[in-house]
Amino acid sequence: MKNCFLVTIFLFLFATITRAAEVDTALTYSKSMKKNIKAVVIKPDSYKTGKSFPVMYLLHGAGGNYADWIKNVPAIKNLADMYQFIIVCPDGNVTSWYFDSPVDPEWKYETYVAKELVGYIDEHYKTIAEKKGRAITGLSMGGHGALYLAIKHQDIFGAAGSMSGGVDIKPFPNGWNIPKRLGAEDEFPERWKQHSVIDLIYLIKPKSLALIIDCGVDDFFYKANVRLHDELIYNNIPHDFTTRPGAHNWEYWSNAIKFQGAFMNNFFQKP
Repeated sequence: MKNCFLVTIFLFLFATITRAAEVDTALTYSKSMKKNIKAVVIKPDSYKTGKSFPVMYLLHGAGGNYADWIKNVPAIKNLADMYQFIIVCPDGNVTSWYFDSPVDPEWKYETYVAKELVGYIDEHYKTIAEKKGRAITGLSMGGHGALYLAIKHQDIFGAAGSMSGGVDIKPFPNGWNIPKRLGAEDEFPERWKQHSVIDLIYLIKPKSLALIIDCGVDDFFYKANVRLHDELIYNNIPHDFTTRPGAHNWEYWSNAIKFQGAFMNNFFQKP
């Protein structure tokens, strides 16, 4: 009886180990920027079954890189297994804000993430290669980037989220190298509006995007997120909006990503 019990435990542990999510580092090429860019790709434990999987793109914040999420919140691998989707963490070059810069023609991170990277992932991995199988979210700069890219590319992404997102960049005219991407705010105010999520919600088509927005009450972006929520309500745009105690840090994001993952899974499961 004891031996049978030990064999059972061994088989359970073996199955758990052999079915763990797999983490790749993909080297992608951006034709628009003429350079190679890395991305973390997390495949769920059942990836080898042969079926196609939905993809959640997960963006880092300012000062970070493609490895930020897997390094700081390795438990995101559990989300890939739990919900059976692929997670892709692109590199946003520290402070790209995921824009195509009108100032620097070689700075095209909107084109890279929304088109080139999506194309690469669909070509090299077993994905559901349509908007019903794609979602995008991120933290801070990446929260802004996720909403910005989804709004600008509603034919590509079906769901979008933001955690502590810098959803209105206009109050920060000198912040995070944004003037290097857009020019000075006082010289190009309309350009800054064209790159602020809060000023782009008029572009959202009815029933085109599933949206989830999350920000801690102690976050310096909190008031901007509340304004975005109010604007979405005023414009009758459905969305989930969550606030709770928390600041602009990894402790908050490691918790927030659980809710984002569940939201994206609900979106992927819709018929």
